[in-house]
Amino acid sequence: MSANSFDARSTLQVGDESYEIFRLDKVEGSARLPYSLKVLLENLLRTEDGANITADHIRALGGWDSQAQPSQEIQFTPARVIMQDFTGVPCVVDLATMREAVKELGGDPAKINPLAPAELVIDHSVIADKFGTNDAFKQNVELEYGRNKERYQFLRWGQTAFDEFKVVPPGTGIVHQVNIEHLARVVMVRDGKAYPDTLVGTDSHTTMVNGLGVLGWGVGGIEAEAAMLGQPVSMLIPRVVGFKLTGELQPGTTATDLVLTITEMLRKHGVVGKFVEFYGEGVAATSLANRATIGNMSPEFGSTAAIFPIDDETLNYLRLTGRSAQQVALVEAYAKEQGLWLDPKAEPDFSEKLELDLSTVVPSIAGPKRPQDRIVLANAAQQFALDVRNYVDTADEAGKESFPASDAPASVDGVPSNPVTVTAPDGTTYEIDHGAVTVAAITSCTNTSNPYVMIGAALVAKKAVEKGLTRKPWVKSTLAPGSKVVTDYFEKAGLTPYLDKLGFNLVGYGCTTCIGNSGPLPEEVSKAVNDHDLAVTSVLSGNRNFEGRINPDVKMNYLASPPLVVAYAIAGSMKVDITREALGTDTEGNPVYLKDIWPTEAEVNEVVANAIGEDMFNKSYADVFAGDAQWQSLPVPTGNTFEWDAESTYVRKPPYFEGMGMEPAPVADISGARVLAKLGDSVTTDHISPAGAIKADTPAGKYLTEHGVERRDFNSYGSRRGNHEVMIRGTFANIRLRNQIAPGTEGGYTRDFTRDGGPVSFIYDASQNYQAAGIPLVVLAGKEYGSGSSRDWAAKGTALLGVKAVIAESYERIHRSNLIGMGVLPLQFPEGASAESLGLTGEETFSFAGVTELNDGTTPRTVKVSTDTGVEFDAVVRIDTPGEADYYRNGGIMQYVLRNLIRK
Repeated sequence: MSANSFDARSTLQVGDESYEIFRLDKVEGSARLPYSLKVLLENLLRTEDGANITADHIRALGGWDSQAQPSQEIQFTPARVIMQDFTGVPCVVDLATMREAVKELGGDPAKINPLAPAELVIDHSVIADKFGTNDAFKQNVELEYGRNKERYQFLRWGQTAFDEFKVVPPGTGIVHQVNIEHLARVVMVRDGKAYPDTLVGTDSHTTMVNGLGVLGWGVGGIEAEAAMLGQPVSMLIPRVVGFKLTGELQPGTTATDLVLTITEMLRKHGVVGKFVEFYGEGVAATSLANRATIGNMSPEFGSTAAIFPIDDETLNYLRLTGRSAQQVALVEAYAKEQGLWLDPKAEPDFSEKLELDLSTVVPSIAGPKRPQDRIVLANAAQQFALDVRNYVDTADEAGKESFPASDAPASVDGVPSNPVTVTAPDGTTYEIDHGAVTVAAITSCTNTSNPYVMIGAALVAKKAVEKGLTRKPWVKSTLAPGSKVVTDYFEKAGLTPYLDKLGFNLVGYGCTTCIGNSGPLPEEVSKAVNDHDLAVTSVLSGNRNFEGRINPDVKMNYLASPPLVVAYAIAGSMKVDITREALGTDTEGNPVYLKDIWPTEAEVNEVVANAIGEDMFNKSYADVFAGDAQWQSLPVPTGNTFEWDAESTYVRKPPYFEGMGMEPAPVADISGARVLAKLGDSVTTDHISPAGAIKADTPAGKYLTEHGVERRDFNSYGSRRGNHEVMIRGTFANIRLRNQIAPGTEGGYTRDFTRDGGPVSFIYDASQNYQAAGIPLVVLAGKEYGSGSSRDWAAKGTALLGVKAVIAESYERIHRSNLIGMGVLPLQFPEGASAESLGLTGEETFSFAGVTELNDGTTPRTVKVSTDTGVEFDAVVRIDTPGEADYYRNGGIMQYVLRNLIRK
């Protein structure tokens, strides 16, 4: 029960139903707050307990100073938690392990139980092994169940063992699309109360639901577990960036072009740790599908959230997707009563402001390795010609590109060229070169939820087929929609045959290529690429194109709208300027250009209007948690504690709570630490903990081989996150990682200074030697360390490798908090300093003094870092809130929550 210090408790009548609400207008200053902070204010009013959440916290939020730097900590209690299976499996593994730890410490295992609704959507496991055939979907699903049976049985156990935990089975859709189409409430109703739907999710793209006016963001699995167990999320009241939209998109541009433009603008502006809120006349002109696409990309521009207020467009979408009339009426009444309804003319109080005229957006792609690296489509071929040199020229030992004449590759018109003849299984031959598009994938939550770009892609396919165009034979083309609704409206519109004809057959309902589950390239293509070191490309309608993520054979990756994915599959190469050059020839030998097959806005809108209806959503989500016969036939273990299988290579009991007592050991300074990895800028969580393929000659591959797993059954790192033994061996194992203390290597290598001369070694093997010798480890990094997915294993693996501290120039929000959640100390170089400017090579021995101040209940602003070579500096301690300090003192967030639950 709320302490209700502001007398905010009230009643809202909607039709025949009455709901308890907490009125925002009872708090002075609330009217001028941005939408997102009003949602947080309601959260504090409703959860005020006089201890963790007090009247002072509520007053501080009501009196928010838009220009101040964040300093006031608040406790945010999300209404629910959403997960996907890659991150959800380790969450449930941890909860199962916590039940046993509680039992061992004399507590009640039943206390480990979600206190808020927790929903998990299995969407990351399907791999696009089979493609280009009518039975590709069926074959891929069979392979998925074969590989993941142990994981799925474990999740089915979790669904029966834990209250408030539901699983959406495989083959349903992508978590974020399922969330906006079905799971999101917009206004939550629970125990007679109505309040804003808020959430945290174990996937960074949880922010897609921001497009519906739902405040939520991605957190690591360890934070999500704490939220499920009733632990509020500790945060500072953020700065809020207002992003004004004006005008309308021009014909020929898509939501993807818009979001890539916004990503570039906001990444350049700097929004890490901030909320972004869209306002202005252009918001009313932005469809819900486009809002969701923008919200989805919040992690790509670095913000915590990217939210749109509620308006008529929100209500229309709720009706379309089958929400009840009472729910729609409640959303409208609640939003208007609480000042959460969009006023297109309003200019709320924001910390910073940006503006975009939608009419200035032009067709774009992004790549070859970061979402924020936008390229105007008309310049794409020219930019590729420049970028490809970084992937085919020789590199010197320092990792800088060098182009001596004797080492320069062969080129055509200045563009590197190394044409290779490939013989297909049917005996035909073709030629591929640098820039060949080997993967063309309509995939990921960002765009497959958007019917305008999906219908656009299908119409491009239709017009291309009618003119006799085909995809190039070396292109692996796949279609992985975000929900069954997409294939329903393709069928109703009669567009499926055209997609099939071009090779964009359904391969599964899941993330597939965007998460790294593109599956292998055709054997003959893969051989040519690897034998001749070709810099081939992928084009995908996803949100992530980081190095080594999409496919191990593909060096350069480009994000593009679904219609452009189809166009590039036909063109077959990034060297082709698809805005000016012909994509191919028609049946009469005439050149066919992109403009000849690009649908008009009217054509797209007509199909959307006629092919999509409420009945499709009602049918797809009628019994969404039941699953198909294959899911229902899985044997389900019983009992409130899990029976671990010692032979399992998928699900194992992790060591986090071994030897844990009721009282944490005092925090200690760190001395005699060696560097495990010295890394550059923009090292992502994919670099730290890859999700894709497991190579046979790596520590993880060797582990699986030793446990009797055949190479064909290795599956992916993402699918094996329930087994810490695989994941420790996979930490820092991305094939594109460059560890600067092991120059000339690429992948999971370091130097092992426990051995004479510090020979190059696998990171895992060196870590084992360091830990055996009692030597703590440290990681040095550059800017934006830990950007990308909210991958808790990037922090878990770091901790289990024996890393006690990370020193970076700057951090992405989620990874920094995840490190603290695993008991790893995040430090930052002094302003303007870096490992290079301080002369650090990575061969030094480090000591950290001043950490022990945390034992006094305070958090030091800096700690003294010194090395055996005489380098000294004060590193900034990036424990940003008192709550984070509590987690660190306890050795991690799970230990903190566990001790508190037992004490209750």
